[in-house]
Amino acid sequence: MEQTWRWFGPQDRVSISDIAQAGATGVVSALHHIPAGEVWPVEDISRRQSEIARMQNGSFSNLSWTVVESLPVSEDIKMQKGDWRQHIANYTASLKNLAEAGIETVCYNFMPILDWTRTDLAWILPNGATCMRFDLCDFAVFDLHILKRPGAEGDYDASLRCTAEQRFAAMTDNDVVKLTSNIICGLPGAAETFSLEDVRVHLAEYAEMNAQTLRRHLTEFLSNVAPAAQEFGIRLGCHPDDPPFPLLGLPRIMSTEADYRAVVAAVDIPANGITFCSGALGARPDNDLPGMMTRLGGRVHALHLRNVKRETKGTRGSFYEAEHLSGDTDMVELIATILREEARRKEEGRNDWSIPFRPDHGQDILDDLGRKAQPGYPAIGRLKGLAELRGVITALESRTFVK
Repeated sequence: MEQTWRWFGPQDRVSISDIAQAGATGVVSALHHIPAGEVWPVEDISRRQSEIARMQNGSFSNLSWTVVESLPVSEDIKMQKGDWRQHIANYTASLKNLAEAGIETVCYNFMPILDWTRTDLAWILPNGATCMRFDLCDFAVFDLHILKRPGAEGDYDASLRCTAEQRFAAMTDNDVVKLTSNIICGLPGAAETFSLEDVRVHLAEYAEMNAQTLRRHLTEFLSNVAPAAQEFGIRLGCHPDDPPFPLLGLPRIMSTEADYRAVVAAVDIPANGITFCSGALGARPDNDLPGMMTRLGGRVHALHLRNVKRETKGTRGSFYEAEHLSGDTDMVELIATILREEARRKEEGRNDWSIPFRPDHGQDILDDLGRKAQPGYPAIGRLKGLAELRGVITALESRTFVK
């Protein structure tokens, strides 16, 4: 398993020097300053590679840009409107430029409007650490009383609507601003942010969109770009919905094993694959993560290893970002399954037998609390997670059943 680390570029509060000291061997990054739908120029790709290759003191970092996350899919492509055909052509051109730079793995998602969604970006834990959290009641407050989405009442039962109304009544103006910002803050690392009116406009555009139509649009997108990726030597991995259930009345099409089976079968070539995120998928109690890795592992091109603790029962509910080994996912069993898949690939002679993973998200601990890095991407919290995951990998690799 290749140990990687997400980096948002020179503005990231966690430096390349920090990443090198953490012991990662690869970097996961993106050109967040380029709007979705535009071509990633060769010069910008080369500049980012140079930034990754040098530490703060100018010496070589021995790190390389291993995984692109994300090469964003525009809303025009998802809705098949406006310049969507040109955006697909531009996406293909970006893949070609990345391949020529030696990058082989590209992650993306197909979530309408919002990327991962949390209601609290710094929820205080009993030990004083902070983490990201999704509170279903707080989200209902936003949906019903702040956004005031038409038809939102039908998405929540009477008890939850009552609790949300009481919680909203007790909120200050600052509370409302903070909750709104947390939910619509935009992509991690991106300059783009949304206003409430932006969200309302996009929701209106998606008003007639159902899951079947969105899945067809994803299939048509992949039918165009995946064969090109295959030709260029690039592996594409679709990230699951996060959270993996519908929000704001929008369709979700990458939340379950059945969803992934449908997508990989629709465009059945090796380049069309999965970014397997144990945190996003683990927020649903009906997702069997080790089983999914066993059954779909041949198409897994990148791994996000993180854990969440579910606070409520049912498919849709509240959860928070737990320590990497202490959430609801059996991380030891999942890693054992990944190592078996790598052993199988190696025996087959696959060049991509070593799957890149990163310690995704992390709790803010110790000096993280004053660093104010990207929400979910602290230095020490992720270092702790990487160390824990590395320990599990080392222990399991010594066992004969993964050899």
